[in-house]
Amino acid sequence: MSTETSMRAAIYTSKGPAAEVLRVVDKPVPEPGVGEVRVRVSFSGVNPSDVKSRSGVASRAGGFPEVTPHSDGAGTIDMLGAGVDAALMGRRVWLFNGQWERPFGTAAEYIVLPASQVVPLPDDISFEVGASIAIPLMTAMHAVQSCGSLLGKTVLVPGAAGSVGFYITQLASAAGARVIGIVSNEDKAKLARSIGATDIINYKTESLVDRVQALTHGLGADAIIDVDAATHAPHYGSLLRFGGQAVVYGTNQPPVTMPFGPMILGFIRVYFFIVYKLPPHLMREVLDGVNAVLSRPGFRHPNTAIYPLADIVAAHEQVERGANAKVLIKL
Repeated sequence: MSTETSMRAAIYTSKGPAAEVLRVVDKPVPEPGVGEVRVRVSFSGVNPSDVKSRSGVASRAGGFPEVTPHSDGAGTIDMLGAGVDAALMGRRVWLFNGQWERPFGTAAEYIVLPASQVVPLPDDISFEVGASIAIPLMTAMHAVQSCGSLLGKTVLVPGAAGSVGFYITQLASAAGARVIGIVSNEDKAKLARSIGATDIINYKTESLVDRVQALTHGLGADAIIDVDAATHAPHYGSLLRFGGQAVVYGTNQPPVTMPFGPMILGFIRVYFFIVYKLPPHLMREVLDGVNAVLSRPGFRHPNTAIYPLADIVAAHEQVERGANAKVLIKL
């Protein structure tokens, strides 16, 4: 158990550009309350939702006067609150929802949070991977689980080489799907193929609808697992076959429009979700699925770009540019 009384943490007290609002300060080391644990953070994961909250694009910071950002992380439990299983002391863990509906995230040397939000990390899995899996892999897991059986189905994966798409591509392929990866350049195409994509569409140089129609012999795909509903929803009726499903976990613009005629005539189903708010039974399914694949031989994780806490501004800026890696802060 640490006897330190102060820690380094990143904070912001107003929203705006990273260079203008983020700073690193000394804060008191928190102590866990009833049902909580304290984690000595080794790595903090930076996600697009974190930079959107800090910039003001999204309102997920909850209006708190001071925020320590980031929801994902990994480290070692070094203090237990009352009522917590003593066997957790000293355990290596990954954690989720660190800064969801609370001001204290993982961009700090210590974090206190409910014991239900920490998950044991296998000894053969690094802290870097542990800090990479919460939002990306949990989102991918629920998205694929919500599709039902994918054996013999065709699935469209926009952003197939991104943090979430990287996992979706692997999971859908392992479930027996034909994955059509949608990417923006040849490097991402090569990566998507290497993790299970059967076919590739470069949306920068090809017509997405025309290529999907050609690849599916005019039928459309069985499902699309979508990172950008604003771009793709107007075309769901053409991208999906009769009775097809769109599983939506993100959008680049808040307004999302869908043409009524093709959607109703195609019996298209649309399912929106946000991983932070999964009901308990779905959260359990997701965590069980994540634990299972973490130990699966050959299961791959995205490359990482690691920054010290002092360079958190640069880390946020890389995510905003469209990071070709999972961005982490080393504590």
